[in-house]
Amino acid sequence: MTMTAPSLPRSLCRVAGGEAREAVLLARIGAGDDTALAAVYDEHAALVFGLARRVIRDEHLARDITQEVFAYLWEFPARVDLARGSLRAYLAVVAHRRSVDEVRRSERRARTEATVTAEAVATDGPESGVVDAAARDWGKVRLAAGVAALPDEQRVAVELAYYDGLTYKQVAERLEIPEGTAKSRLRRAMTRLRASLDAEIRTAF
Repeated sequence: MTMTAPSLPRSLCRVAGGEAREAVLLARIGAGDDTALAAVYDEHAALVFGLARRVIRDEHLARDITQEVFAYLWEFPARVDLARGSLRAYLAVVAHRRSVDEVRRSERRARTEATVTAEAVATDGPESGVVDAAARDWGKVRLAAGVAALPDEQRVAVELAYYDGLTYKQVAERLEIPEGTAKSRLRRAMTRLRASLDAEIRTAF
C-alpha cells in the first residue's frame, strides 16, 4: 500500500497513556488506519526532521528522510518493539540510520575529491591555502564518519548533546531513558570517537 505522509495536523483521541497508547496506535497503523499514522507523525515529525537535519546538514534531504521514516513505519509497524524502548526512541534510531547512509555517501564523495586535490597538489606544487583547507575538510569528514560509525543508541545521544547542545538530563528526557543511561552512552561514545580519530591520525600521518 502506498503511503503519503500527512502534512496537516490531525487529531486522535488518546485511549491510553504511555506504552499502551503507542501499542494501540501501532496496531491501528498495522490495520491500515492512516489517522493513527497521522497522530504519530504530528507528535514526532519535528524530532525526526531535527535529527536528520543535524546529521546531514541539508534541510531538503532531511525532509525527504522524514518522509522515508514514516513511510517505513507505515509499511513495517510490527518491527517496533515497545518492550525495548518507546516509539519516539525507535523513530529517532531509524532517522539516524537513514541519515547515516547520506553521511557515508558524502564521505565517499569527499574522499574522492580529496584524492583528486592531493594529486593536483603533487603535480602543481604545494599551496598552503589549499593544503590547510584540505586538512580542515579532512577533519570534518573524519569526525562525521566517526559519529556515523557509532552504535545507534550512542550516535543519537551524541547528536542531541553535541550538535543540539542538550544537557545529560535533556538527552535523557528526549530519549525517555534514565539520566544515568544517557551519561553512560555519551561516555562510551566519546571513548570510541577518541580511539577512532587517534587511529585515523596515525594512519594519515
